Amino acid sequence: MFFDKSEFEFAEHLESNWLLIRQELEQLQQRHFVSWPEKFLYEKGWDVFGLYAFGRKLEDNCRLCPETTRLVEMIPGMTTTGFSSLKPGTHIKPHVGYSKAVLRCHLGLIVPEGCTLRVGNQTRNWQEGKCFIFDDTVEHEAWNRADKTRIVLLIDFNNPSVTLNYQSQATCPGEIAKVIQNLTHSSV
Repeated sequence: MFFDKSEFEFAEHLESNWLLIRQELEQLQQRHFVSWPEKFLYEKGWDVFGLYAFGRKLEDNCRLCPETTRLVEMIPGMTTTGFSSLKPGTHIKPHVGYSKAVLRCHLGLIVPEGCTLRVGNQTRNWQEGKCFIFDDTVEHEAWNRADKTRIVLLIDFNNPSVTLNYQSQATCPGEIAKVIQNLTHSSV
């Protein structure tokens, strides 16, 4: 289920600064990205560069993207942020998120033709400089049918319609927690 982005003030702010965010992204090297740990969701080609992971700031990565970090730190209830990269031919299989405590935002940064996201029974194409906001506990999947890599800024933030008590119960899955632990104790 997609939400009307106008309900979230930060979306307009991200969209008006998307070229600045993309500029920092373009300064990163492929070696800075790591494969998404949940390999059962895809065969190949899904890499991420995290800035925040389940509330933990990845200091070394944030130093590489200071303006992006500044922008996302202004988002109320932001818990996770990073660049999500799908190489050509990548399909992220249908799956659901971990907690209704958060909503997800994607800001299109590098989006070739043929990149789509299905949430429930709605399918949309990403657009450069535009945000999607959706509930990732609704079954969703993503494709890159293009011949170039697609990259979005992915942001999880507290769901304003969920109580604070429930938000505090959102936990990080074990597989992902191990990756976060490694990222917070190694330099980029």
